[in-house]
Amino acid sequence: MTIYGITTCDTVRKARRWLDAEGVAYRYHDLRKDGLSAEELASWVGAVGWEKLLNKSGMTFRKLPEADKQISTEAQAMAQMLAHPTVIKRPVLVRDGAVTLGFKPELYAAVFAPKP
Repeated sequence: MTIYGITTCDTVRKARRWLDAEGVAYRYHDLRKDGLSAEELASWVGAVGWEKLLNKSGMTFRKLPEADKQISTEAQAMAQMLAHPTVIKRPVLVRDGAVTLGFKPELYAAVFAPKP
């Protein structure tokens, strides 16, 4: 299981604290330092859709030139996310092929609840 994010993101820090407190083992992947492959991004887009993955309310997106914000296709969104990984909604949790975006304690509790 891997959690993707950036070290300075409060939501990523909360998610990692929750995982640590629950004793969940994970690998942390820093999108700024470690980058992101087109294959990984494509799998996330396939799982949740580019509209959910692209964080248009974040600081990085708001600072983009106006022309770069005009995104209407998956290809345009993926190009921006590869060029600026910090426009991706964080954290991205990948567990057994399932992709979970964002963090809320109740969301993670559901993700890690024992399967019946």
